[in-house]
Amino acid sequence: MTVADRIERFRATFEEWLRGLYHGMVTHAAYEKIEKEAEDTEDEFMLACFPDAFGIPSPVSYYTAELLPYLEDEFEAWERRLWDRESLMERKGQQYHF
Repeated sequence: MTVADRIERFRATFEEWLRGLYHGMVTHAAYEKIEKEAEDTEDEFMLACFPDAFGIPSPVSYYTAELLPYLEDEFEAWERRLWDRESLMERKGQQYHF
């Protein structure tokens, strides 16, 4: 292994380390907020489409039931997440620093 190869390997490792540091210090918080907002939007969409799952009568249930085969995996995860009130309250309360 030549000195040039060692320098190149060190440079690549250092660059990867700096990218990880930058992501952790600067961009990770932004990504986290975007993911939470996307999850909230998905929850609102699912609640608007399938309110019968929580006992809320809906006149459009007949039409939204056609979406169920396409949203089956998301529906199960969404239902588990919404029935778990403790995690929902914890997640919503994370924006406040007590």
